[in-house]
Amino acid sequence: MLTSSISFINFKKKKFTNKIKKNLNLIINDNSEVIKSLSNKYKNSFKKKRIGKYKKFSDFRLIGMGGSTLGAQAIYKFLNNKIKKNFIFIDNLQNFKKKRDKKENYVNLIVSKSGNTIETIINSNILIKNKQKNIIITENKKNYLYLLGEKLKAEIIHHNNFIGGRYSVLSEVGMLPAELMGLKSNDFKQFNMLIKNKKFLNSLINNVNSTLFFIKKKKFNSIIINYDECSENLFKWYQQLVAESLGKKKLGLLPIVSNMPKDNHSVMQLYLDGNQNNFFTFFYVNDQKSYKIKNSRILSSHQFLRNKNVLQILYAQKKATEKVFIKKKIPFRSFEIKRRDEKTLGELFTFFILETILIGRCLNLNPFDQPAVELIKKETKKILI
Repeated sequence: MLTSSISFINFKKKKFTNKIKKNLNLIINDNSEVIKSLSNKYKNSFKKKRIGKYKKFSDFRLIGMGGSTLGAQAIYKFLNNKIKKNFIFIDNLQNFKKKRDKKENYVNLIVSKSGNTIETIINSNILIKNKQKNIIITENKKNYLYLLGEKLKAEIIHHNNFIGGRYSVLSEVGMLPAELMGLKSNDFKQFNMLIKNKKFLNSLINNVNSTLFFIKKKKFNSIIINYDECSENLFKWYQQLVAESLGKKKLGLLPIVSNMPKDNHSVMQLYLDGNQNNFFTFFYVNDQKSYKIKNSRILSSHQFLRNKNVLQILYAQKKATEKVFIKKKIPFRSFEIKRRDEKTLGELFTFFILETILIGRCLNLNPFDQPAVELIKKETKKILI
C-alpha cells in the first residue's frame, strides 16, 4: 500500500546506499518554489474571487505547449467524471484549416512561462476572436503575451518565475484551470501529509534505487503499461517530466506510454521476447461503473465471459500480464488506484515529481533545465528572420 487511495507493488527490492535517503531529505527540506508548489503553503498568484466571474462559462480553450498544458490535460481527463465544463486543449501547430468553430463564447486560457513561445503566439493569433474573454498566465515581464494581454484587456496571472512548465501542475498553471473545471485545488496538495508517510518515502527511495540499477544495466526505456484510458494524459505529462528533466549528458530515460489491451496486439510480443532493455510500470484504476457483458449474446464457447463487466476483464488481463512478467523475470512496479479524485491525483503528481528530482540529483544532473531544446528555438528564429 502506498496510501489509502493507492495500492502499490514496488520493483524487487535491492540494497540502497544512504546517499539516496540523504538526497531525498535535502529535496524535501528544500525551500525552492517547485517544492513549495507541492505544499498547501504555496500561495497561487490568483485569487479565487478574482476568477469567480469566469465560472459561469461552460466552454474553455487552453492554448499552450508542453508543461503549460499537459498538467491541466491530465487533470481534465483523469477527473472527467466530476467535471461538467468543456475544455479544449490547443497544444500543437496544425498545418491545415479545420471547419469553422461556430462557438463564440470561449474563455481562452493562454499559458506560457516565457510569454514568447512561438507556437502559443501563433495559435493565439489565429484562434482568439473579438469579444472573447481571455486569461493569460505568463511571467511578470513585458514579454509578447504580457503585452498582448494588455492590448486585449485580458486577465493577466503571473506565472511563478522559478517554476518550469513541467513542474508547474500544482502551481497556478494547473490549479487555475482546475478551479475553472469546478474542482477543489486545495485537495491536490498532499505533500505535507505524504512526507510523514514512511511507506511513501520508502517507496520513493526503493523506486529511485531500482531505476539507478536499471540505468547502470543499460535499461533506458521506462514503459507504462496503462489500463486506464483516462490516465493517458497523466502519462503524457509524466513523459515530458522524465525525458526533459533527465535527458542530459548522454544520460536519461525514455518514457513510453503503452495503452492496454490494444498494445497486447502490437508491441507486447517485443516486450516479452525482444531486447530486454526495458523496465515497466503497470497502472490500473478501479472505477465502480463499467459496461456489463450481455449474457444472451455470448456464445457457448465463451461462457467464461458471462456475468462479467469490462473492468473485470481489464483487471484479469493486467494480472495475467504481471504473472507472465514474473515468470520471465521482467522488472515492473504496479499501481492500482482505488479512488479517482483530486487527492489521489495530487499524490501521483507529488510522487512522480519527487522521484524525478531525486533521480536527477543521484545522477548529478540538473533536473530543472532543458538546454538542448533552447538550441532549436534559436535556430528556428534565425531561419524565420
